[in-house]
Amino acid sequence: MTKRKSVGHYGGKNVSAYIAAAPPKARAMMRVLRKTIKAAAPKAKEKISYAIPFYEYKSPGYKGRLVYFAAFTKHVSIYAWGREVNKHPELKKYKTSTGTLQFPIGTKVPVTLVKKVVKARMKEIDASLKVRK
Repeated sequence: MTKRKSVGHYGGKNVSAYIAAAPPKARAMMRVLRKTIKAAAPKAKEKISYAIPFYEYKSPGYKGRLVYFAAFTKHVSIYAWGREVNKHPELKKYKTSTGTLQFPIGTKVPVTLVKKVVKARMKEIDASLKVRK
């Protein structure tokens, strides 16, 4: 089995450092992802977890994990675990797995789709927090 290499396994301490360490084409894509995620979820906290950027929404730890992103040799991925995330018909254009979207390096980030995925994930978190109260 071939192990995929993320540019983030250098131990970066913040999202800006992670993005700066990426190859130029991936860097441009990650800047768009970062801006899009922040616009869709302005109250989410930006952090590093598993040596890659992630956003925490309303709750610390696992319960509040909104979305991650990472750069690889041939693609940039976003990770948004949740039941609703893979239900968007627009996802058929991209390589996916459960909770993961891959965008080939050098392609345009589908901003509208990323916003939909982030907002769907926020709704899931909001609903789970209401159930727990």
